[in-house]
Amino acid sequence: MTQAGPGSVHVHISVPRQQLQLCEGDALVCSYAISTALHGVGELNGSGCTPRGLHRVRAKVGAGCDAATVFVGRRPTGERYSPGLAAQHPGRDWILCRILWLAGCEPGFNRGGAVDTLRRYIYLHGCPDGTPLGVPASHGCVRMANADVMDLFERVAVGTPVRIEG
Repeated sequence: MTQAGPGSVHVHISVPRQQLQLCEGDALVCSYAISTALHGVGELNGSGCTPRGLHRVRAKVGAGCDAATVFVGRRPTGERYSPGLAAQHPGRDWILCRILWLAGCEPGFNRGGAVDTLRRYIYLHGCPDGTPLGVPASHGCVRMANADVMDLFERVAVGTPVRIEG
């Protein structure tokens, strides 16, 4: 997979700006505030960093789920996020409503071995209302407001290129 061609839908994530842009060809379709890793950028498994480079959407998870749906291991738990549930599980990294699971496209950089984005379970995913966006705070994934990730989910397909720049 190389650069997106004219008219093709692709995603650009800027870690310094904490912004995700959805583009079609050279045209900006929409942009969203995000939160990438608290520990910065990096590709190594276990680093807690957001991986850079060219990726693709490997899978879309959560179609039709409510915005409060809680996921663990890419499966709905049957729980609905609420402040009460959050109080019962302090420190839990909440993955809500939709998941766009990424796979790296650059062998040796973000694909394969100890740098494999897919095996690191790096997602674009929803998070609780009130979670700070626009600042790095995640465990490696890209957090988005639930309404934003639900919108993006409908606009992209499996295979959509995603470039993460740090």
